[in-house]
Amino acid sequence: MTDLKKRSLLQVAALAAAVAGLAACSKQETPAPAPAPAPTAAAPASAPAPAAQKLKIAFAYVGPVGDGGWTFAHDNGRKAVEKEFGDKVETSFVEKVPESADAERVMRDMVGQGNKLIFGTTFGYMEPMLKVAADNKDVKFEHATGYKTAENMRTYDSRTYEGAYMAGVIAGSMTKTNTLGVVGSIPIPEVVRNINSFTLGAQSVNPKIKTKVVWVGDWFNPPKETEAATALINGGADVLMQNTDSSAVLQTAEKMGKRAFGWDSDMSSYGPKAHLGSAVINWGPYYIKAVRDALDNKWTTGQAWWGVKEGAIDFVNVAADVPDAAKQQLEKVKAGLKDGSLVIWKGPLADNTGKEVLAKDAAADDKFLGGINFYVKGVEGKVPGGDKK
Repeated sequence: MTDLKKRSLLQVAALAAAVAGLAACSKQETPAPAPAPAPTAAAPASAPAPAAQKLKIAFAYVGPVGDGGWTFAHDNGRKAVEKEFGDKVETSFVEKVPESADAERVMRDMVGQGNKLIFGTTFGYMEPMLKVAADNKDVKFEHATGYKTAENMRTYDSRTYEGAYMAGVIAGSMTKTNTLGVVGSIPIPEVVRNINSFTLGAQSVNPKIKTKVVWVGDWFNPPKETEAATALINGGADVLMQNTDSSAVLQTAEKMGKRAFGWDSDMSSYGPKAHLGSAVINWGPYYIKAVRDALDNKWTTGQAWWGVKEGAIDFVNVAADVPDAAKQQLEKVKAGLKDGSLVIWKGPLADNTGKEVLAKDAAADDKFLGGINFYVKGVEGKVPGGDKK
């Protein structure tokens, strides 16, 4: 082996030894990581808090949400609940539920979907809801316009007759023929009471008033409502009101050059030339109270009947051509209903046959109002028999 090769091999060996030494030195100077401390009983790991369970709420509607009237007003109340309680609640609805065996099926399905608070929004749901409530005691049921209750079912209603009376004040001031017309739905005390209150309001400013009524036998039937409104106008009525759920009566008045009112919701956009004002229901205050009762475990059975005083009834969007005197009278009526100084149903009062129904200075109580089956003086015809709402 030559000297050159020997030197090369010695250099390689020396370099390898140096690298090995550096590596050994580096391992000795790097401290080992300290072991993690064991958990102690004094500091246990914390579990995340369980998320609060939402209250599931369902609404059964007799008409379509877009009816512009009764069902539209209820759905506005549902939306008010969502706005008030946010993620504490979850709401849903089923529209166009018939007042038949279908109502019971829909409500049982609502229970099956986990809803713990169920609202039924028409009279015809009363018996089906009673059956479903009896089988589901852990669910709370609310029935609109009814009179039967159970331990887990209560009723609620709005004093729509107050809105009808206010509409009458305007109607009596605006009619040129002294003949008013009403398109009625189902001849039950609720509707008859509204027809009478409309007439009493009109007579309070115009004693010459008479009222004609055409019944359609349905809550939401725009073709029949249109036919009835047309018949009333052809019969001499120049101002119309309805106790039905669509805007057909107002639209018919618009087409025929007469005047009319919105009912349950502000309907001014459906017939702006005909519209004299709208008697509206605000279900929001009651629905918010009912949901709060359920959330706070304070819900109990019972009956509620709210009106102007509670913010549930109002008369809005009065037409510009209504005389100032009529507008001022309307405001007096609102104030009187709010503070209780005005009593709409107060004697002496007779029916349209001349029979006294309320003695002088006697004020009707809710039992009397809930059983009205007669027309007051000035309303033509007789109250027909019919199914209840």
